[in-house]
Amino acid sequence: MKLWYQSLARQTESTPYGKLLRATIADAADPGTTVDMRGVAQSAGIGVHYKLLEHHDMREVIYNAMQAEREGYDAFLVGNISDAGLREARECVNIPVLGLCETSLHVACMMGASFGLVTISPKWDARVRENVARYRLEDRCAGLEPIETSPIELKRAMIDLPFRQGIIDQFNIAAKKLLDKGAEVIIPAGGDIIVFLAESHTYEVERAPIVNGIVELVKMGEMAVKLKRITGRFTSKRLTYAPPTGDYLERTRAFYGAEVYPEAKPGK
Repeated sequence: MKLWYQSLARQTESTPYGKLLRATIADAADPGTTVDMRGVAQSAGIGVHYKLLEHHDMREVIYNAMQAEREGYDAFLVGNISDAGLREARECVNIPVLGLCETSLHVACMMGASFGLVTISPKWDARVRENVARYRLEDRCAGLEPIETSPIELKRAMIDLPFRQGIIDQFNIAAKKLLDKGAEVIIPAGGDIIVFLAESHTYEVERAPIVNGIVELVKMGEMAVKLKRITGRFTSKRLTYAPPTGDYLERTRAFYGAEVYPEAKPGK
């Protein structure tokens, strides 16, 4: 089984974050599963905090999903809590496409009756709330608690262990606030925090599970592939994720290139 894990950090493969991410993925994957981790290369990789920048980063995610299908990958995993490009990629390809946020939220709903999210900064709260609303899970969400940090500080925490411990301490404080609000499951809403917790094997706080979204994403990716192998289907192509067909598909490819919607059929 081959999975493409798409990070939205720039050139993740060669960064300290990439080293921790690779270790977390390797611990999660079954024997016989190959997970190729890719960062973005054509954009700055900072788009998840700002709409315009996310728009630019998202294009690379979508086209990488199509590349993954052409190269024989069995599933495509969007490893960012924004789920940037998730819906568009599902429309473009026939292999399973899963997102870090959607997967984390739904797994949390199987673990407990309510969940709370620890976000990486107050700026990020609104984006995460949008996803909770998109997946119609507002009633299960006990709240969000941000920690006070920034992308630059999180990069520092990758190599400065005492500074990293300060980030983890902030996470624990925020998690306990969410437990006081009624959360039964805690979701770290940021890849940096997730790999810090994975490295220390921290998966629970005061009897409440901590969803390590990277682990869950890899395992659910494997499950999606296995389900498709057994049944021949996974992603619905009925309405929301249906690609263009017929003359519309031909016109689309004529304008955007023959590589778009690689597995769509020209016929009706």
